[in-house]
Amino acid sequence: MTKILIVEDVPDNLELARKILTSRGYDVIHASNAEAGYQLAMEARPDLILLDLGLPDYDGLTLAGQLRAVPAFENLPIIAFTAWPADTAQHMAESYGCNGFIGKPIVRVQDFVAQIENFLQGR
Repeated sequence: MTKILIVEDVPDNLELARKILTSRGYDVIHASNAEAGYQLAMEARPDLILLDLGLPDYDGLTLAGQLRAVPAFENLPIIAFTAWPADTAQHMAESYGCNGFIGKPIVRVQDFVAQIENFLQGR
């Protein structure tokens, strides 16, 4: 089963993404801050990380950079999950080694699922 780690501190954002992904057969694990996200990524070895950029301990882009420094995560899809404006999110995600971004809030479920599937296929 494909495992997705969601690093997200806002319960509503987490629950919506979790419900959508688990209903599509994905195994979803969760961390509510960057430090816990790093530890869980190391332990669980997810197939994709959906990463909020504004976390309570340090920002998601810093976490993305830390994960990219680990050889096992060089090719793992790390997707910024953000409410930032699209052009800013794209630029920041690329500069920190993310594979792309998905905007919040999730408005169209089918689009969200298609984006996740595209990132998974590209790994």
